Order: sequence, then structure tokens, then C-alpha cells
Amino acid sequence: MYGLIGKIRSQPGQRAALAAILLEGTAAMPGCLSYVVAEDPADADALWITEAWDSATSHQASLALPAVQAAIAKGRPLIAGFESRVETRPLGGHGLAAA
Repeated sequence: MYGLIGKIRSQPGQRAALAAILLEGTAAMPGCLSYVVAEDPADADALWITEAWDSATSHQASLALPAVQAAIAKGRPLIAGFESRVETRPLGGHGLAAA
């Protein structure tokens, strides 16, 4: 499996709008086992994205999907920056089927 955990900073006051865009662009991504968008309770403009994929190849391929491209284009103006990004190798867990 392949995983990513990243922190995205929205433009001030735009976190909810950015989260909505990220969530709407996540349907039907082949190989995606989990895609979670979470608010940072200590930072009003930050979102944490946690992803689990069957492979890094599936994740890379998802970036070319029309729905993902549309979400990126729509969300880009609301993003102030990317603060951290960590690649992981998920082993499994509750709610995550083994690949």
C-alpha cells in the first residue's frame, strides 16, 4: 500500500470552501482505499488530508482523472500553501481493507 498525509493551508476564511472542493473530487478514484479530509482544530485555515492507495502508481494516475483535475483547478485559488507532506506505507487498520 501507499499513503500520504499532508497539511494544506487555505486562504484566510476559505477552509470550508476548500474542504468541500476536495471532498467532491474524490469519488471514483481507482485504487484509492481511503481519502480523508479533516479540519485542524487548532488552526482555522488548515486541513489535513490522509490518503491510502493500493499503490503509488494508482495515486499518480488519479492526478490525471478529469474530476481530480477539475477539483485542483477549482481549489487552487483557495490554497495559501502546503505545509507538510509525508509518504507512508499503510499496513492496514480498522476501516481499511488490505490491498
